[in-house]
Amino acid sequence: MYELLNIFFLFFHTAWMLFNLFGWIWKRVRKWNLLSLLLTAFSWFGLGIWYGLGYCPCTHWHWLVRRELGYTNMPSSYIKFLIQELTAMNISAVAVDWLTGVSFGLALILSVALNIRDYKQNRRR
Repeated sequence: MYELLNIFFLFFHTAWMLFNLFGWIWKRVRKWNLLSLLLTAFSWFGLGIWYGLGYCPCTHWHWLVRRELGYTNMPSSYIKFLIQELTAMNISAVAVDWLTGVSFGLALILSVALNIRDYKQNRRR
């Protein structure tokens, strides 16, 4: 069961991150992308008040599953984990956090701007 959960979290969490980064591109899902980005921001900064800045329930649950599978020394960042798993590169946690923050910020700005533009265009019709 834990192996299936490990695979589920790997695909689900990675898909969520990719949707956060690129969902603003498609007009049909822009509102969902903005919601996804806002939920992520709430997790990082809202729940982060209690659990630490950047807290993500998906990462937390995935690490619990991986611990049951015998994995140890998991990085605090899911993106750092993905980079290590996919490329075997050991990039510093600070660099990964900056890359994550800048990418998230750009995606949020683009999503907000495009959702506002779409709203204004729809209101004129």
